[in-house]
Amino acid sequence: MSMNRIVLYYAFTPLNDPEAIRLWQRALCEKLGLRGRILISKDGINGTVGGELNAIKQYVKATREYPAFKKMDIKWSDGGAGDFPRLSIKVRDEIVSFGAPGELKVDEDGVIGGGVHLRPEELHELVAQKGDEVVFFDGRNALEAQIGRFRNAVVPDVGTTHDFVTELDSGKYNHLKDKPVVTYCTGGIRCEVLSSLMVSRGFQEVYQLQGGIARYGETYGDSGLWEGSLYVFDKRMHVEFSKDAKTIGKCVRCQAPTNKFENCSNQFCRNLTLYCAGCAADPATLRCPQGCEIDEAEATAVGAA
Repeated sequence: MSMNRIVLYYAFTPLNDPEAIRLWQRALCEKLGLRGRILISKDGINGTVGGELNAIKQYVKATREYPAFKKMDIKWSDGGAGDFPRLSIKVRDEIVSFGAPGELKVDEDGVIGGGVHLRPEELHELVAQKGDEVVFFDGRNALEAQIGRFRNAVVPDVGTTHDFVTELDSGKYNHLKDKPVVTYCTGGIRCEVLSSLMVSRGFQEVYQLQGGIARYGETYGDSGLWEGSLYVFDKRMHVEFSKDAKTIGKCVRCQAPTNKFENCSNQFCRNLTLYCAGCAADPATLRCPQGCEIDEAEATAVGAA
């Protein structure tokens, strides 16, 4: 029986011809039978791909042979090509969509003016040294933090990565500008940009968790400062680092512990929300408890108009 794996990676580095990189990556992935998502811009590459283990190893080796990607950090996890609907490789203005391409500056060494990188062990050293002064700042969408986050973390009220610039400019985090702030995200890429945005806005002591939650989980499992499950953007929806993972999410209907996101049963809504198995089993309770944005009657009225 063949083994399968998923790799998560990124590299911030100047690319003179992103379209040529796209064509090369598509040919390589198709040859190896991989599926997943890859974004490329003039500032680098960001990808998550899955497939048969030997094919993934060949992919990583071939991609790292390109000089700009030689030092690219790779995070491995269980899964495979079947966890993705297709292979999608696109060129975009940003490889992570903060909506601020003009603010980001990169060179061959990565993002210019970002936070200090901390390996998981160095993060623990910082916390041991500065204790409760350290502020964990979640660099993901608020939905992702519902099922897992660092203990006592600040979770900004953002629905998309695009919202972070407005959130930072709102002034609501100005009281943190003199504190040691550790940004974290799934694999580290969002923090590369977020930490640079924070530094440019006057935050004095900004760090970023190198390799993100994925690398921290590889190192400490559930015996460290992380609590819960890690949200992932494929069919798995979430992963746990050990059998000791806590379930910190709560069903929106009955508040029972859960880490399972489901789409609202209203076909005109389909909001992704946390539901326990019991509430998810009945279409009547698999509905947004606060009311959907549009219901069937409204949709019928709109269609008739």
